[in-house]
Amino acid sequence: MQAKILIIDSSKKESILIKNILCDPNVLTAHNSSEAMKEIEKNEDIDFILIDLDMPQKEGFRILEAIKSNDKYCDLRIITLSSFGELDSEIMGLRLGAIDSVTKPIDQKLLRMTIDMHLKFKSINSLTEFSKEIMDLFSGRKAAELIAINDSMKKSELLFRGIFNQAPIGIAIVRENDVLTVNPMYEKILGRTQEELSKINWQNITHPEDLEEDVKYFEKFKDREIDSYDMEKRYLRPDGSYVWVHMFIKRISWSNISDNSHLCLLQDISSRKYIEKVLNESERSKSVLLANLPGMAYRCSYDRNWTMHFVSEGCYVLTGYKAEDLLNNTKLSFNDIIVPEYRDTLWAEWEQTLSLREQFKYEYEIIAADGVRKWVLEMGQGVYDENGNIEALEGIIIDISELKERESQIQYLYEHDYLTDLHNRQFLEKVLEKDLYYRYEGKRAILLVNLHNFNNINITYGYNFGEKIIRELSEILINLCDKNCQLYQISLDRFAFYIKDYQQSKELADFCEVIIEKLNTLSINTIKGSIGILEINNCEAEPSSILKNASIASESTFDHETFSYRFFDYKMEEKIMREARITDALTQSVISGEGLYMKFQPIFDIKAERIHGFEALARLKTTELGEISPMEFIPIAEKTQLIVPLGIRIMKLVFRFLKEIEEKGYDSIIMSFNISAIQLFREDFLLKLKEVIDETKVDPYNLCIEITESIFVDNLKEINKKLEKLKELGIKIAIDDFGTGYSSLARQRELNIDCLKLDKYFIDKLKTLNWEEAITSDIISMAHKLGHFVVAEGVEDVKQMQYL
Repeated sequence: MQAKILIIDSSKKESILIKNILCDPNVLTAHNSSEAMKEIEKNEDIDFILIDLDMPQKEGFRILEAIKSNDKYCDLRIITLSSFGELDSEIMGLRLGAIDSVTKPIDQKLLRMTIDMHLKFKSINSLTEFSKEIMDLFSGRKAAELIAINDSMKKSELLFRGIFNQAPIGIAIVRENDVLTVNPMYEKILGRTQEELSKINWQNITHPEDLEEDVKYFEKFKDREIDSYDMEKRYLRPDGSYVWVHMFIKRISWSNISDNSHLCLLQDISSRKYIEKVLNESERSKSVLLANLPGMAYRCSYDRNWTMHFVSEGCYVLTGYKAEDLLNNTKLSFNDIIVPEYRDTLWAEWEQTLSLREQFKYEYEIIAADGVRKWVLEMGQGVYDENGNIEALEGIIIDISELKERESQIQYLYEHDYLTDLHNRQFLEKVLEKDLYYRYEGKRAILLVNLHNFNNINITYGYNFGEKIIRELSEILINLCDKNCQLYQISLDRFAFYIKDYQQSKELADFCEVIIEKLNTLSINTIKGSIGILEINNCEAEPSSILKNASIASESTFDHETFSYRFFDYKMEEKIMREARITDALTQSVISGEGLYMKFQPIFDIKAERIHGFEALARLKTTELGEISPMEFIPIAEKTQLIVPLGIRIMKLVFRFLKEIEEKGYDSIIMSFNISAIQLFREDFLLKLKEVIDETKVDPYNLCIEITESIFVDNLKEINKKLEKLKELGIKIAIDDFGTGYSSLARQRELNIDCLKLDKYFIDKLKTLNWEEAITSDIISMAHKLGHFVVAEGVEDVKQMQYL
């Protein structure tokens, strides 16, 4: 049977889906209340209206109510659509006048059967009334009128059969234990045909857990102690599953049936039972959650007192107050518990959150009943009525005091040095940023105390001793602070004073003198350091730039002084930038050899009148910086430790040149090259040297390593052992620049050396002094007596040559 049906759904996709299910050309669609009323006015012959109750802003309910409140359209038959589990929506729809409800997701067959059934009911005038009678009978409100139903059935067998066969509940007429007749729904509910049911005792298909109660009621019914009873029970189906039903048993007395007959009505409540189970599980889970929540759940009014209407049991543990103390502000309001400085902020946060319809989340402090302050985290949301007005607030408030304590500890560790407990660089940068943001007007300066050789202390004396020195140093420096002078530790071996509101630069210089005087009282006097002074102005806006320039100033002090200080100027920055570019050039030379090359200065044997050997001199040249003096790039290489890989590359260049000479027949030429103390002190130096010798295949007896006198200052015995191993390979050892540094002829006999190279200072003196006054010959004679040969450096004219 075709019918004209109007589908009202805000989702066009859902409308098309339902239209396809009905397969009816007369189906109309509307997507809002305006379109719906237009279609109803245009089509007076609409048979049914399907309304989706899940439309936004409860528009489906408003359309249903509008239709039923209109005298012209109130008789239209309306079937509602609602999501599974939305029992409240179904009930509300039926109360507003719907004749039926279909659950989503929509079952195609069920939807078509529902439409067909109501079309058939529409054609039988008395069907609605009779259906009410049956449902009233099922609910027990009109059991006394069962005989009237029998008379009605006699008058219209056809009407009875129509209702009986299409009733939405299962109906069975039973005489004693014999099933006389059942309707199709009864068969569907139990999953058995009437023929099967007539051969089975009802006790055999009753769920064992429900059997005792059912038998008890049935025995009373059979003994006529009661005329009817109803209960919820489970029936077993042939496939082993079971179905929940609401069963109503009523004794009937019809003219052709004995008084032992009864009517059995079944309503399938499996869906409701499932929902109840889910709800019960949800309630159980909620109870478990609330019981274990480290705080409390609440529902309250949106007012300044946060008047509580529901508070969970966790309230007492959280606040020290019982739930009944807070409900409806009986003893105090929740606002009374909030620490006063958070009250206005909390209200403002809720206002903003509700205006945006967002989830609320905010941390604040409360004062518990015992006076203890606690940090809490509140998370909640607004509850709105159909018109979008705020009905209440719901949420949870949990104790985060331990978390905040851990956060505080982490923050403390982040902002303090673990060794001295001083604020660190991160904290100092925040202070500088704050003063920059608020445009601090007074004079400000950073004094950066830099310990240059602290790593050597760790190596020599151990890390525990080094930490002891740092603690001792911090105690000395902290005692120099006042309200305008604060101390920070920006790295292990660097401290910074942040000084405010001084008048003249001289005050900073005087303060540095005080610092140096105090540092000289340290328990170890081998520490060398410097103080960089940076007077902050608008040019040094960023904290990182401030500390960088203060560090540059501290690196630019005089090296020969134990402690010194210097004010920053931008020439220092240029020097540092040049050092950085030289460092990059050295790094590139280590990687690819680019920029590094060698010059070979001849060593002349005066008596033999021939070249005795060459001294290899490393040179560096870049496109950007041009020629770079060894006096500049060698110290940088040593400071950055690049001297180690750079030294390997230099040895390879020198040895290859020597190999070329050897291959040309000059197999007695000596090749001298310089070795840094840093290289010599390394454990793997001898191994690396052997590897380069083996690679280039040079004769080690033609090699001479030059070292400076200063290398013997630290650990003479250890150095002498290393030199001995070099001599065992056949390599000669020369002391470079002899006579100007750590010179001691008395010790020369102890050293594993072969040659003394006279410093150019003594050779230059030969140009101006009378030869009788020069001591150069005396040094040469003593060296010969010690068994060393001597090389004079920097011979530039004939007069020097004649003297030598």
